[in-house]
Amino acid sequence: MHLTPNLILQTTQYLQSKGFTNVHVGIVLGTGLGAMVHKIKNPIIIPYTDIPNFATATVEFHKGNLIYGSIGNKNIVAMHGRFHYYEGYSMQQITFPVRVIKALGAQHLFLSNAAGGINTNFKKGNLILIDDHLNFLPDNPLRGISNPALGERFVDMCTPYCPLLASALLQTAAAQNVILHTGTYAAVMGPNLETKAEYRWLKSTGADVVGMSTVPEVIVANQVGLRCAAISVVTDECDADHLKPVNIADIIAVAGRADEVLSHLIEQTIVNL
Repeated sequence: MHLTPNLILQTTQYLQSKGFTNVHVGIVLGTGLGAMVHKIKNPIIIPYTDIPNFATATVEFHKGNLIYGSIGNKNIVAMHGRFHYYEGYSMQQITFPVRVIKALGAQHLFLSNAAGGINTNFKKGNLILIDDHLNFLPDNPLRGISNPALGERFVDMCTPYCPLLASALLQTAAAQNVILHTGTYAAVMGPNLETKAEYRWLKSTGADVVGMSTVPEVIVANQVGLRCAAISVVTDECDADHLKPVNIADIIAVAGRADEVLSHLIEQTIVNL
């Protein structure tokens, strides 16, 4: 994909013609996380395959639908399934939906993902509010973009995750008696999981959790002026000294068990915005 403002406009106008209007909030749902879609009122669902300039989700547990509807008095657009670098897509393809969500009018973006817990204090099923990240991906979604219409080239990342949204999520979690940890997310390419030595190295960098997504979308969200917040579900424990083979089905099951709690947390936070 050679990203241009016209591509974004073309996709935005298509979605507006289908009823995607006056959007307030965007949501990106990660691996095994789908209960949120049932909280969206009066949904309009469009498969990615029908949307001009969208890639196609190839991961079996990412549905590949864009959903418009309402939560409380907010109009939302939710990505039920995201794109990953390991699928073979470019960084611009991966982050194109974020640009479209912004063009539709959104001011806030909530992201979720399944992640491995490097911090041994984190256990399967824990929710981690990402307060910073480490980007170990081999490419950057801003590389090669010089058109000022697409945003500032040298994007400041001193506070990539909005403190106000983070505070809102923490307050909502406390009101719901949900334990919401905070930590640093490391983004790696995948799709293979890490070796013991790699987990030890990641821990030494300050990473609390590790995954294969989210950071590209957050970089672009910061470029286009979308306030964002992200939460990881710890789906496997990555203690290098006690490492065991990981069953992907188990990862999906753990994410599924945490899904309802996470979805209710995001739902109520959006209602209270």
